[in-house]
Amino acid sequence: MIRKIVEIDESKCNGCGACAEACHEGAIAMINGKAKLVRDDYCDGLGDCLPECPVDAIRIVEREAADYDAAAVAENMKARQEAESCDCHGDHGHHGHGHGCPGSAPRQLEPGHGCPGSAPKTVLAPHGCPGSAPQAVEGGASSGETHQVPKMQSMLRQWPVQIQLAPVRGDFYENAKLLIAADCTPFAYANFHEDFIKDHVVLVGCPKLDPVNYAEKLSAIIRENNIKSVSVVRMEVPCCGGLQNAAMTALQQSGKFLPWSVTTISLDGKIIEKL
Repeated sequence: MIRKIVEIDESKCNGCGACAEACHEGAIAMINGKAKLVRDDYCDGLGDCLPECPVDAIRIVEREAADYDAAAVAENMKARQEAESCDCHGDHGHHGHGHGCPGSAPRQLEPGHGCPGSAPKTVLAPHGCPGSAPQAVEGGASSGETHQVPKMQSMLRQWPVQIQLAPVRGDFYENAKLLIAADCTPFAYANFHEDFIKDHVVLVGCPKLDPVNYAEKLSAIIRENNIKSVSVVRMEVPCCGGLQNAAMTALQQSGKFLPWSVTTISLDGKIIEKL
């Protein structure tokens, strides 16, 4: 039947996930960093998602589409709510099937314990990544002396760090290894400076908070400077797919063939994937 239904312009989508979060029927999901209408019969055509899109990538059109199926929507949403009720199985957001952005759901993390119910046999001290935690220095024979922990040093090499504020050209880009990071990652991953920022020029951003597509700016930075490599560090949440997609698009548009990598950090501060 011909009816009203949403249409998403993927070329405009910045991957923020606001539309998926606003869709009460679960018709929109974040897949590979882009918003997609996953099923016609889940969309009621009322357009609750339209005002939430910061880049006007969604509109209402009339086309041949399956009729809206309220029963199917109710069953789908019930199944998703049941799946989301356990944080231990919350990685659905990383694969693009979650409703909205699971990274915006309030939760308390226990440093070193990871997912409740699946904690490792050896509980880590609250320093995050095993093997990279600062080692205590023995204070001597006296029982009254305390252990001292070496201070971690900042590895930041330039300022500003926000993608929107960073200049397109700069001396610090010369022969630089470029790190493009979601702005949540340094807070989630304890040893971020040592493991990621060290020896890199870092640019950070969040496609859900910045109503722009980073690809054009990043492409200009890569094209106009002697960049040696590009590394992306993102969170497992769907909206971070927008940052990864922008970086990959920027590499393609720059016309340069550079080594690249993508590292995904879990909400409890672990590396869960490297590409």
